[in-house]
Amino acid sequence: MKQLLSISILATGLALAPFAAQADPVSVEDFELAPRIAERVSSDEALNIFVSYHDVSNEFAPFVRAGVERADEDGAVTARFIGPVGADADAQISEIETLIDQMDGLAISSVSTDALAPLINRVVEAGIPVISYNTDNPDSDRLVFAGQDLVQSGREAGKLMGEILGEGRVMITTLDAAAQWSLDRESGAREALEAFDGIEVVRTLNTGTDPQETFAAIENAMLADPNITGILSLECCSTPAAGEWVERNNRAGDVKIVGFDLLDQTVELVSDGVIQATIDQAPERQGYEAVNLLVKFLNGEAIDDLDTGVGIYTPDNIAEVMQ
Repeated sequence: MKQLLSISILATGLALAPFAAQADPVSVEDFELAPRIAERVSSDEALNIFVSYHDVSNEFAPFVRAGVERADEDGAVTARFIGPVGADADAQISEIETLIDQMDGLAISSVSTDALAPLINRVVEAGIPVISYNTDNPDSDRLVFAGQDLVQSGREAGKLMGEILGEGRVMITTLDAAAQWSLDRESGAREALEAFDGIEVVRTLNTGTDPQETFAAIENAMLADPNITGILSLECCSTPAAGEWVERNNRAGDVKIVGFDLLDQTVELVSDGVIQATIDQAPERQGYEAVNLLVKFLNGEAIDDLDTGVGIYTPDNIAEVMQ
């Protein structure tokens, strides 16, 4: 048997939230591997694991890629990070279809759960194990999910906004309002904000993925409604854009921001007090564990859903990240 991957996690600032794991772990004994993959496993050959991300061009992707590359350094596996440039479901499907005969295992973060579920099912039917990571696809035949509980992280973001703001008008921002990950986070955020009588959610702003368009969308929304006092971003990239707008317009302290992830600009803006809180979802670990779970599965170890937790960073503890 190949040596299984191991991981050491620095849980700085980590607040683990409840995670709805599936009922039972899954094992390769209950999975009909493609004969070519079974032969590779029995021959102790290095496994070919492909990790497909839903948009390799966004600013979050390099963190995931770093985890995949760390897994690739282990001699038991060849791990490749792939995915479309831009959130293009057809491109993601086409790339996976082209590479399917090379795959011993696939980890996927779907551009669209509806569009990718049939492909995931076809890959599984071909005897190739598939897990989802970062964004789940629970209605597909994927084996397990590795990542953050998106609804729960939305709740945590909404609770933070409510506690920080107290009362006021909140705008939710997202790169892709129709994506399942965004819908999940938004549902959790709105649920939490409903507990605060003095807070009104005035709109959800779909900013798009281009950085300049993201900033312009936030700028136009704030000009149209200058009474907004809170911006809750659901992802990596509208968070620093919101902070940049607040900083440029000297509204720090007047407009509170809660967002996601630890992009360099976000970390700086939290340190400066422009952004009040940001939530980390351990993207490097997600990339690593996407590979790790498939290696474990192929080598006979039962696997289960894996929660990468909710790491909350504010001006009080952001120095831990900067160090």
